[in-house]
Amino acid sequence: MVSDITSEIIPVSDDLDSYASILRGAETLHRSLRPDLPDDYVAYMQQMFSEGAEMAVLMVDGKAKAIAVYRSFHTTFHGYRFYIDDLVTDAVERSRGYGRCLLAWCEARARERGCDVLALDSGVQRTEAHRFYFRERLSIFAFSFMKLLG
Repeated sequence: MVSDITSEIIPVSDDLDSYASILRGAETLHRSLRPDLPDDYVAYMQQMFSEGAEMAVLMVDGKAKAIAVYRSFHTTFHGYRFYIDDLVTDAVERSRGYGRCLLAWCEARARERGCDVLALDSGVQRTEAHRFYFRERLSIFAFSFMKLLG
């Protein structure tokens, strides 16, 4: 279990001159959750950043161990929402506290921003992730419905 690793969480912005190597280092980890991300990962993430997404990378010994992609926005049903698109920890590094640390970091950012809620969606097949979210005091609030258009 990790004691205090928050100083190793790096917020990544669209300033790729400063963060390109960290972003490239996080790509394999991100693809472990999202294998269908476009081939040009850096360009895709840069586009997401330009649309309001942000990213935090938890680094240990120079390697990405967990990442969060998130955004803040207003909604009619939750007010100001801090939404986590992706939260992923390296599969061989799970249960070391990295996910908990990064989720706590996200919650602190949400509180600093004055958000009313922290939210994320998790695929129904991700039962291990769901156990983690329940342990971290997240609850199921609603069903998420979608229709693929492509």
